[in-house]
Amino acid sequence: MKKINLTGLHKLRPRYSETDQMGVVYYGNYATYFEIGRVELLRSVGMTYAEMERGGTMLPVVHMNIDFKIGAKYDEEVILETSITEEPSRKISFYHALKNKEGKLLVKGEVVLVFVDTKSFKPKQCPEELKKLLFKASLKSL
Repeated sequence: MKKINLTGLHKLRPRYSETDQMGVVYYGNYATYFEIGRVELLRSVGMTYAEMERGGTMLPVVHMNIDFKIGAKYDEEVILETSITEEPSRKISFYHALKNKEGKLLVKGEVVLVFVDTKSFKPKQCPEELKKLLFKASLKSL
């Protein structure tokens, strides 16, 4: 499996509705933040989820692992780093790190998705066009 070195950054500011009674982001909302990171990273290389779906490919989540260090607070500016480190095959893994503006790690996680056919829902290989875009973007980031 080939290595890829691709990281995208996305600024977030937790809204009041995303926090709990303690004033920190409710733990379930980090999955949404990670989705934002994935969508924006793919968009930055030139591929959207909508384009993949029109091309016959969907990406359901099959695994998620989240480590909570310190909760992000309401209205605190945070940076979401989303990375891909390996060539996708039938699956693609995204690594996420949410940090405050001082660079302190708040939350980290991994999300694994599989490529499936939109009609049959059977696993399939990563579309070649996406692989090409990921490698091209990875080379630019070196």
